[in-house]
Amino acid sequence: MKVTLERAALLKSLGHVHRVVERRNTIPILSNVLLRAEGKALLLKATDLDLEVTERLAADVGVAGGTTLPAHTLYDIVRKLPDGSQVSLEIAGDSGQLLLRSGRSRFNLQTLPDSDFPDLAAGDFSHDFLLPPADLKRLIEKTQFAISNEETRYYLNGIFMHSMEAEGASVLRAVATDGHRLARVEIACPKGASGMPGVIVPRKAVTEVQKLIEDLSADIRVELSTTKARFTFGDVVLTTKLIDGTFPDYMRVIPAGNDKRLIVERGPFAAAVDRVSTISSERGRAVKLAIADGKLTLSVTNPDSGSAQEELDVDYDSTPLDIGFNARYLLDITEQLDSDTALFKLADPGSPTLVQDRDGASALYVLMPMRV
Repeated sequence: MKVTLERAALLKSLGHVHRVVERRNTIPILSNVLLRAEGKALLLKATDLDLEVTERLAADVGVAGGTTLPAHTLYDIVRKLPDGSQVSLEIAGDSGQLLLRSGRSRFNLQTLPDSDFPDLAAGDFSHDFLLPPADLKRLIEKTQFAISNEETRYYLNGIFMHSMEAEGASVLRAVATDGHRLARVEIACPKGASGMPGVIVPRKAVTEVQKLIEDLSADIRVELSTTKARFTFGDVVLTTKLIDGTFPDYMRVIPAGNDKRLIVERGPFAAAVDRVSTISSERGRAVKLAIADGKLTLSVTNPDSGSAQEELDVDYDSTPLDIGFNARYLLDITEQLDSDTALFKLADPGSPTLVQDRDGASALYVLMPMRV
């Protein structure tokens, strides 16, 4: 194998694929990135057996062939080479080493045979559709914060995506929950997505998809089966196994009868929650909301450090209500809202609260209260 290419192009591609590689691996080949030179291109591939990223980039191929190299070492070397330089990769003889040359720099790197590199065979996909980058970004950004970190409930460790009919229109929904809060956002169902299986895209894949969306203008191709998903971003292809589990019936926890309406100015409300929560205990993080006659009083009491209180003018004309929430969760949700106001639909101190920009907004959030 002998191939020459621009350092900037190689660095960008390595940046896309090397993130998939775990730093600690019991299987040596999984620490490596696959390089395969053929035609006028160099193919790069990395995998952790659940997630695979491949990218093809233009290169001057002298001798076709393939090998695998330590991913993080190769990335660090290329990152430290001078801007604008050319990189030559060459395997000569049976030494089991690759010679990397750039300017006056020489590196001899240990390789493992490309024939040992695992392939995350994708199989057939039942659904295939295109999504504009802004739509996919919205589905992820509005729900990602609510993904559960609890490994025992593995089926909550991702974003649930499915198509359905809602109010006479076909929509594509993304939902995430950790049992304390729930985020749900929907967009008009793209052509080809109707009837798709409900799939749970794992957290690591969600994070990588989100990074690959940046600086992208062309539509993203999404292919789905019951066990795998594939996202194509131009020359970059990400294939992931899906979480094999049943997502809970989230519709049951979205309250329908909450009749107490509280409308707050989003910015001042978030700032006030942030200020009073300064003295809350790390474990509790509880903030109390006392709502009555157009006034909202936020308060925190911590036996170890004292108390804090702040008052806001709000739009509220129902019966007085005292309710407690986790301050961090409140801030996470208000950060997701797009408008200058936040609408809280409340029932009582022990029931879930619904949060939206406004009635009928495409994104909604459910927050469980805390005892205060």
